[in-house]
Amino acid sequence: MLNFQQLYDSYATEVYRFAFWLAGNSCDAEDITSETFIRAWARRNTIRTETLKAYLFTIARNVYLEHQRKRKRQVALEDVHIDPTPGPDKLVESQLELLRVQRILQTLPEIDRAVFVLRVYHELPYAEIARILGLSLTATKVKVHRVRKKLIINCINQEVD
Repeated sequence: MLNFQQLYDSYATEVYRFAFWLAGNSCDAEDITSETFIRAWARRNTIRTETLKAYLFTIARNVYLEHQRKRKRQVALEDVHIDPTPGPDKLVESQLELLRVQRILQTLPEIDRAVFVLRVYHELPYAEIARILGLSLTATKVKVHRVRKKLIINCINQEVD
């Protein structure tokens, strides 16, 4: 059996990346990752999926969804003090492409983002993704295909503009 440090060292990076793709920012991803490992460790004797990685992804997604429900009740504050420091002037072309894809993904429903990130970025098999998200195998495959198609269409449209 793994101790907490081994568990964290083995999976923290992947859980953080998954959380980042869902949440869209590093602060929320860090919070989700921390909460995921706290919950996983507290319930380490009740793993309900075939792999530990899938179990952690399931917890991370649930934490993300809880954060979203809480945010719906919050009101945004006005930004009275605008930050005078400029943003980065130049980014590497691959970083720009990644940001563009991330922006497009953020416009999609959460379930579509989760399916896509688990399949493309984490390279999980469709069957495991279906178990994590509670979908049928066919629905999982269709969702991945549709997200890929939307990304291609949006990237082409942005290049034309």
